[in-house]
Amino acid sequence: MNILRPDLYVDSLHDIPMGRLHNKGIRGFVLDLDNTITEWNNKEVTPEVIEWFKKADAKGFKLCIASNNNEDRVARVGRMLGVPFLSKAAKPRRRAYRKALSLLELDQKELAVVGDQVFTDVLGGNRAGLYTILVAPISSVEFFGTRIMRRVERLVLPFLSKNEVK
Repeated sequence: MNILRPDLYVDSLHDIPMGRLHNKGIRGFVLDLDNTITEWNNKEVTPEVIEWFKKADAKGFKLCIASNNNEDRVARVGRMLGVPFLSKAAKPRRRAYRKALSLLELDQKELAVVGDQVFTDVLGGNRAGLYTILVAPISSVEFFGTRIMRRVERLVLPFLSKNEVK
């Protein structure tokens, strides 16, 4: 079960304790797109999310989007937020996380994965040896395959307690 356990579990992107993570040595975030940054299949980003990205950048964090989604959609949001992106990431495979480390010029101990899914974001981040942050999904509207995995997640989540920054 530890491979599925996030280091931190928060309600939303806005609840990520940037100051505490920075003190811990985290210098960058690789973020999932769907239901983490924006609603599934939505090409727009809310002003609050734009502000969060600006705040993270101002605090010196390096940012990157890694999504299993297609390049057109991921690129559009990446450009909107002014951050690099990786599309068709094939999470939970480690390849995208290795690319993010290289792209952001960070070490494993310095990068945190932020995402809404245990079996892609958390599993992939843990497999890559990164700090993992699970956020609650923004919306219940999701891709069909994700809806199926959410059923399995609901069985596992009670065993993955919400944690403090460790």
